[in-house]
Amino acid sequence: MRLVDTSAWIETLVGSPLGQTLADELPVETDWLMPTIIQHEIAKWLRRQGTQDLLQSVIAFSMTCRVAPLDTEIALAASELTQSLKLASADAIILATARRHEADVLTCDAHFEGLPGVRYYRKRP
Repeated sequence: MRLVDTSAWIETLVGSPLGQTLADELPVETDWLMPTIIQHEIAKWLRRQGTQDLLQSVIAFSMTCRVAPLDTEIALAASELTQSLKLASADAIILATARRHEADVLTCDAHFEGLPGVRYYRKRP
């Protein structure tokens, strides 16, 4: 099971060189864990880009994956991660969701670098 973080989604959607590398790491839909917070972040980003058609297709795709809503157990685990790892709330929710579902995280967000269960790809300057 793999959770694709918002940063990896964006790099893939824009077709950057890093996104092309990440495309090889994307799981099949049945192994793709989709937290509702990532649906929110992707929808927010796509709305800012003004790409309504792409927004609809991305959300439709996301609903074919294993959707993981934010529940009390994940919220409490995320609050611990926020404190212990000094992560922002969204990042802590993403990591707590991955851990609960025994998934790894595919990301290019430096906040996750070095954490267990994370496949981190550094963005090029």
